[in-house]
Amino acid sequence: MKLQMRARQRFLFATILVVGALVAAGCAGTSPDDEGGGDGGGELSWAIGGSEAAPGGVHREVAELWNEENPDNPISIERLPDDAGEQRQQQSLELNAQESGFDVLGMDVIWTGEYAVNGWLESLEDVRGEIEEVTIPGAFESAAWEGELWAAPYNSNAGFLYYRTDLVDEPPTTWDETVQIGMQVGEQEGIAPFVGQGAQYEGMVVNFLEYYWGAGGELFNEDASEVLWDNDIALEAVEFMRDSVENGFYGSGFNTFLEEESRNEFQSGNAVFLRNWPYVYGLASDKKESKIAGKFDIAPLPTFTGDGTISALGGFNNAVSAFSDNKEAAKEFVVWASTNEEVQTLLGESSLPPTMGSVYENLQDDPVMALLGEVLPEAKPRPPAPMWNDISVTIQQEIFPAYNGEKDPQEAVEAVGAFLEESIQ
Repeated sequence: MKLQMRARQRFLFATILVVGALVAAGCAGTSPDDEGGGDGGGELSWAIGGSEAAPGGVHREVAELWNEENPDNPISIERLPDDAGEQRQQQSLELNAQESGFDVLGMDVIWTGEYAVNGWLESLEDVRGEIEEVTIPGAFESAAWEGELWAAPYNSNAGFLYYRTDLVDEPPTTWDETVQIGMQVGEQEGIAPFVGQGAQYEGMVVNFLEYYWGAGGELFNEDASEVLWDNDIALEAVEFMRDSVENGFYGSGFNTFLEEESRNEFQSGNAVFLRNWPYVYGLASDKKESKIAGKFDIAPLPTFTGDGTISALGGFNNAVSAFSDNKEAAKEFVVWASTNEEVQTLLGESSLPPTMGSVYENLQDDPVMALLGEVLPEAKPRPPAPMWNDISVTIQQEIFPAYNGEKDPQEAVEAVGAFLEESIQ
């Protein structure tokens, strides 16, 4: 397959570059004597990023819990950067060099296919049953590629509609209602009707896909062997975004907003509606920092028909490095973190959405977890395809100018469909 050939070519080219860079920088993968190494005395190294991996973070608590139960195979965290792209880059350096410094890989849900095709992961197919039976379907799907399980779902994520309860009586269930209410209230209050993630980056791709999925569209079939892209549905999604720019439904600056910019706009009282992730809830509830504390609530994202809800699924999976010197213990850890009720409850209590479905029953008093329990079963993962980064870049390059009035929408959606077809050849 052309895809496999391209993957091998990228691997060989990247290996040449990376080995030279590592030698020059003196930062090659960890040795047995290095802190966090994966082959010294049974100790495991868990490479994962984000603030939750910092001292005092929930990933540290999970590691401590494992260490209490498994003193012969303790695990230490190799903290990666907060930015997902930088996390992927740092893991790629180690894996391209086939180093054993990372035993367990904390992976964004969209990396599964790429890592599997590159030969970086140990298969988890032999433990598939015990993971699948307790895991939310969308989260499980994100950990598999070509019918084989390559990672263990760890924590999940889904998009919410945030709305001002002091300005809106009930949350809308369709995008038409959202536009109508947002425009009316926004004009009355002199604030933006709606803010979200509209800059040219992965977050915009997520926002676009939620419109596309919400209108009934799909990208691929179940095993990503067939493209299901629908130009008409995609055009409906793009034209909705374009209309939202032209009629002012999208607040000023929408096409420059990432998660934090849109959060700040809503939290400052400058918008009626916000599309964002669960982490916003706690920050917007802080009376010292937020102008809308006690004046907002959360709801499922609307769809075009009003039936159900569709959100992009985010989160992290744990995988075992193919180059680990302690694969069996690493596999035990990733299965444990995925299926242990105490671990998954701990994540939920730390506002990190669990992937274990039954845990949500114990967290119903938390409004965020209660809503996640409703939304996550219907959430859709971006396909964990080896070429997802290339697909995402193509969507950004086509859809961003189209919704901003700089490119014909029909040409844009046809270009995306053509690239999707090329990606599976």
